[in-house]
Parts: sequence; structure tokens; C-alpha cells
Amino acid sequence: AKIGAIPTKATLAATGGAYSPLAPRFEALMRRVEASRSQRIAVEAADRAFTLHRFAAVFLGHYDQRKATLGYLDFDDLIQRAGDLLTDPSIAQWVLFRLDGGIDHILIDEAQDTSPAQWRVIEQLAQEFLAGEGRTPGGRTIFVVGDKKQSIYSFQGADLRAFDAMRDHFRNRLETGPGLALMDLEYSFRSSPAILRAVDLTFDERRGRDLGGTVKHLAFHDTMPGRVDLWAPVAKAPTDEPADWFDPVDTPPPRHHSVVLAEAVAAEIRRMLDAGTIIPRQNGARVLRAGDILILVQRRSDLFHELIRACKAAGLPIAGADRLRLGGEIAVRDLTALLSFLVTPEDDLSLATVLRSPLFGWSEDALFRLAAGRDGYLWAALRSRPDKHPDTLRVLVDLRDRSEFLRPYELLDRALTRHDGRRRLIARLGAEAEDGIEQLLNEAIRYERTAVATLTGFLSWLATGEVEVKRQIDAASDQIRVMTVHGAKGLEAPVVFLPDCAGRRSPGGPEIVTLEDGPALWRTAKDEMPDAMAAAVQADRQRMAEESQRLLYVAMTRAESWLIVAAAGDTTDPDCWHALVSEGLSAVGGARCDFPTGEGLRLSQGDWPETGVLAPAPADRFTPVPEWALAPPLPPHPAAGLRTPSGLGGDKTLADAAADPDRSAPRDEAEAMRRGKLLHLLLEHLPEVAPAERPAAAARLLGPDGDPGLVSEALRVLADPALADLFALPAMTEVAITAPVGGRPLLGVVDRLVVGPDRVIAIDFKSNAAVPPDAEAVPEGLLRQMGAYRAALGAIYPARQIDVALLWTARSLLMPLPEALTDAALARALSA
Repeated sequence: AKIGAIPTKATLAATGGAYSPLAPRFEALMRRVEASRSQRIAVEAADRAFTLHRFAAVFLGHYDQRKATLGYLDFDDLIQRAGDLLTDPSIAQWVLFRLDGGIDHILIDEAQDTSPAQWRVIEQLAQEFLAGEGRTPGGRTIFVVGDKKQSIYSFQGADLRAFDAMRDHFRNRLETGPGLALMDLEYSFRSSPAILRAVDLTFDERRGRDLGGTVKHLAFHDTMPGRVDLWAPVAKAPTDEPADWFDPVDTPPPRHHSVVLAEAVAAEIRRMLDAGTIIPRQNGARVLRAGDILILVQRRSDLFHELIRACKAAGLPIAGADRLRLGGEIAVRDLTALLSFLVTPEDDLSLATVLRSPLFGWSEDALFRLAAGRDGYLWAALRSRPDKHPDTLRVLVDLRDRSEFLRPYELLDRALTRHDGRRRLIARLGAEAEDGIEQLLNEAIRYERTAVATLTGFLSWLATGEVEVKRQIDAASDQIRVMTVHGAKGLEAPVVFLPDCAGRRSPGGPEIVTLEDGPALWRTAKDEMPDAMAAAVQADRQRMAEESQRLLYVAMTRAESWLIVAAAGDTTDPDCWHALVSEGLSAVGGARCDFPTGEGLRLSQGDWPETGVLAPAPADRFTPVPEWALAPPLPPHPAAGLRTPSGLGGDKTLADAAADPDRSAPRDEAEAMRRGKLLHLLLEHLPEVAPAERPAAAARLLGPDGDPGLVSEALRVLADPALADLFALPAMTEVAITAPVGGRPLLGVVDRLVVGPDRVIAIDFKSNAAVPPDAEAVPEGLLRQMGAYRAALGAIYPARQIDVALLWTARSLLMPLPEALTDAALARALSA
């Protein structure tokens, strides 16, 4: 530390102190210590840097060896190796030569986010490219698209200094040729004039807001109405100690400022949707939908999660977090604890966690009574008292019995659905717990696609690394989206909320500090920091502050029609987002308006459509779940066998004496069945064929082994004038029908079904050799069959007349069957 003034002999005498003759020597020593302080802290910083580099040499060696063993390349490897191909003397000239013959145009998009290493690759690619004329008519071109105001990815290596350096490089290289044309696109094709005006005034360079150039926009849709609302900030809530010793110290109180703002945002969105708010669009006004709303935050802080919780509590359709860490979800922890117990029943901690979780809802006292004084494992103690906790034991035994052969997804689904786990978790943890549950199920499915689906393997896979799920959410899902500004880069929405605009504590910065054109150093404490390191840290902080302003610029320009800015906490910092927007709106004379958090400012332009003019009638917010859906399923009854019309019993043929003498009867039953199937096939398809083409079509249907007698019989039936009307009617063939008949399901196939507006006709083809003279002589089995058809069709077409008939192919005879005759036969079959 610096040394103050050393007391002199006179001052000591005045204060009654004793003067030592060694004081001058002590003063000189202290002055030398003070003078050498900068050298001392520099040596200590150098020692730390040497330690860092020695560690890095060992760590990076192991890291590279591990990647080589697995055959992996990270993103930096791809960039570095691409650069090596273009700079290695042994191969670079050949690579550049080959590329020079195949590249005519270079396009660099999002150039403001390009890192110096990537720029070096581009520079090498363009080295030969700029040396001569290309093969393409009109020469070669380099087209670079970038907006310095939107450079927000410094954590990925983006550096605006490299952007400026490469612009100057290409300008100098092209100075003797066609030159480098620099053009600014000031038109915005997204936002309304009101939003663009607020952006221009917020980042006006006359107030020291420099984003890398003049901020000036022109609205392409210059007549589209727009709004920018600045809500009054929610005051910071006092920090209170937890009410009870067992309360988590990081749980926000019910009226924490983040909670208050989140509930205000959710209530405002609820009001906007229920009121049928009309929003102007580029293609005309329409009613606001949930998918039109985008909520952007700077980071996934408490406010981020409170916004999701409040929206779900208000019954709003919300997509949930755009990134989800499964290990941080309480519901996921409870479910993985359940799986851990199923794998290892002796795991007392996992079982105790599961019992205390919402899955079973045990109290601390109940768990203590089970665990205290037990002999052996907790699972053994639970099984020894089946009468104390029968429901818990039933569920755990069921899952344990199936854990050996069910996949992880099936076990989770069984616990969540069959054993009511999903409802219990959501009832205790809130609707936001459903996101974690769904993602855990998705991860189980993803694991089963890539590995052997064992429960032990799944748990090991989850434990080997923190699984972070990046969820793709778009406006087409018609859900409110909540995400960080970085995640929303490139997106847009008619209505954008910016609730995370309060002052935030300046981050301490990275532990690794890189000097300007120098080595990487291990950062020391602020009071022990050499001047060079302090200057580098201060430069990093300045770049972070500038990037924070660019982040606000990106956030504000996501809005098309309506931008709403809010804050919770301290807004006294003049560089916080709320203060910056407030300064811009005050400069333009924003109107005072009342908002959910108090009086704020509004900048409005154009005639905003009147709310509710296009709005439909508000729908119910919730659809109640019927009681039967919440009740456990009843055990299934023994399935009754299916009935078939041909299986109702009774004779189906007459004596051969009644057979047609001109037609030979089949020799056995199998031959008769084969012949009947082929005849049915012909009568199914030939009616759709022109009469002259039917013989050839019949030959194709039956193949080379076809029976000419069958073909003749089918053609005779179709050519009979008495049956012409029957086959001329539009009909369905080989129609499978099912309906309850006599208390049991009946399944049958109707050969030809004619369905009219008030009448249904069912015809069954019979190829029997013996044909009855009238309906009274029809065999009992056929009457029962047709009675079953009539009953089934009556159930299907209750308001129509049902007629049934038999078509005897041997005599081309259509025989209608009276209703009384078939119903009586069916009644005899059912009574039997």
C-alpha cells in the first residue's frame, strides 16, 4: 500500500510522541518499498501467468490427444485447420491454385460477427482471387454484408476491430482495380416508423451513444402505425431473511420486484388477448394472437423463469424456455431419483428423495418414522410394513417388477400416466414443471435410438454430462416465446416485450486476460493488478459496455408494430437499458400514459386500429377435464368372441336332387369353396368392365388355369336382362361390416351393397348347385346369415329400409328374402 507522510520530530513533539533517530532510515525504507510495489505485483502476475501456461501446456496436450483418439474436431479446430491448409508452405500454393480455378464469387454474411481467425481464412482465399481476372464474365466479386450495430457475439470471438481492418485491407487491395463500393442500407423492412424513431433517438451519437456509426433508419412501410411504451420501473424490493431456517435462501419472496413485474406482464398479455387487441401489420390489421408476442431478456435470470411461471399461471399459451438444463429441473431430479432407486433398491437417499417428492408426497415426519431405528435398507423397512403405506408400496413394486424389461421411456411414462405422477408433479411444482418432464421423455427416446435401451445406461448417460436442450420455437406454434436477445437474433414479432431493462451488476470479467498483441494472463485481484493488465481489463469492460448497447439495439429492432420496455429493480444507472430508452423517448416528447406498473411514456405514430373491432367472441380460457378422464381405468372384461354370419349354424345346402341338371356339381366341399371364391371374384370386378371386354378380363383374373365353366356362368349372370338393373346400380363390393348383434359384435362381408337415400340392399352370391324353388325352401343356415346382415345393417343405417336377397348364380336367379323369414331364423340362432 502507499505510504503516507512520515511523522517528523516537530509533529511528534507537538503531540507528545517520542522521536526515534531511526525514523529517517525507516522512512527511506518505506519509500523504497513503495517504489518497488509496481515491480513486485508485476512479478507476482508473471508467476501466475507462468503457472497458467504450464497448466495449459499439460491440459491442452491431453485435450488434443483425447480428440485425436475419438476422431473429434471442435469448431475452432475446423477454422484453424482450414487456415493451415491455406498457409502451410508445403501445400498452400497447390490448394490456393485449385481454389483459384473454382471460385468466382465470395459472399460473407453477418460479417460483424466474424472472428479474426475466420477473417484470416477469408484473406487467404481472396489472396489469389484478387490477383487476376476471373473466368466469369464481368470479373470476380467479393460481397460482404455486415452491420456493426448488431455485433453481439464477442464471446464467440467476434471483433469489430478485425471487421474494420479487413474493410481497409480489401479497400487497399482493390484500389487499382474496380474499387471497393461501400453502401449503407438505411431502410428497415420490418419495423414501423415509431419504433425506428425511438431507436434513432436512443442511440443518438450527440448524447454519446456510438454503436459504430450514425444510427439513422428509414421505414420502408412508412404508413404502418406503431407504438413504443416505456413502463414505470418496479422498485427494488427489500432483501429479507428467510422466514424459516429450512426455506431456500435464493427463493424470491412473493412480492419480489421480479415477481411483481412478471405478473404484470402476464396480466397485460392476458388482457390484450382477451380484449381482442388489433395490431397493424404490413399486409393489414388483424387480431393479436399469442404467437405474435415475443418476450426478450438479457440473460436467463430469475426474471426469465418468473415470466414463464406467471404466463403459465395466467393460462397463457407459452412455449417455455428456449434452453433447458435438465439437471436443474426439480421434476427431472425427482424422476431420475425414482429411476436410480429402481436400478439400485439399496440406494436409501434416492428412495427417501422419491418418497418426499410430489410423486408420493410423504411428510418429513412419515419418512423419519420409517427410517429411524430400521434394520437394513429403507426399501426393506418399507416392505416390512405393507399395511402402513399400501399405495406407495403398490406403485413401487409395480415399477420394480417391470424395470428389468421395460425401456426407460416406458418406465417414465408408466410412472407419470398410470400412477398419476405427472398430475402430482405439476400440482406441486406448477405448470412450468411440464417443460422439464416433456424434455426428459424426449431425451429418453433420443437415447433409445442411439444405444441399448437399458435403465442403467440411461442414468449413466444423463450423469456423464449436463444435458442442455435447445428448443426450436417459432411463431407458427402460436405460443408466446420467451428467450434471450442473443437467441432472438434474426427473429421478429409484431409485439416485443423487453422486461429485463434494469441496471445489472457489472460482471467481473473473464479470469483470463489477453494483453493487446500480447500473451494471455491469469487475472489478479484489482488492488494487485499491474498497469498493463488493468488497462486490458478496463478495455474489456468498455467493449462489454458498448456491446450491451448493441444488444439493446438488436432487441428493440425485433419489434414490428409495438415495443414495450419495462424494468424491475434499480434503474438509476444512466447506462441501463431503461434509462437509455427513457432518455430517447423524453427527447422526442413521449406522451405520459398509465401502464400496469405506473405512469410511463408512450411514443405513438399513425392511427392504431380500434381494439375489439375485428375480435371474435372471447373463448373460455380453460376446457375442464371430464371426471372419467381422471379416474383410473377399470379392469378389462373378458373379450366376447366375434360372431360371423356364416357361423350361426344351420344347413346351407339342399340335396343334390334339386341341382341344375345342366351344371356339374363339385366333387367335395373344398372344391366347392374354391369354385365359389373364384366366382365371387369374377362378379366383383367384371360389372365394371365393358361387355365386349369381359371374357378377356375374366381370363386375366383367373389366370392360365381358369375354369371356362366359371367364366361362362359369370358372363351368363351379367348378361341376364332380369339382373341388368341390379348391376347397373352404383354399389360397393366385398364390403366388410361390423355391428353389435345379440349383445356381441358381428363381423361379416357383404358381396354387393347398394346404399340409397332411404333403402339399403344387401345381395349375397351363392354358387350352390342345388337351387331352392322359393324363399321358403332356402336352407336354415342361409336364412340366419341374411338375417344377421339385416340386423347389422339396421344398426348402421337405422333410418332406412333394409332388404336382403340371394343371387343364385347357377340359374341367374335373384331371390329376395322376406323380413319375417330372416328375422325368425336369426332369433332361432341367437336363442340357441
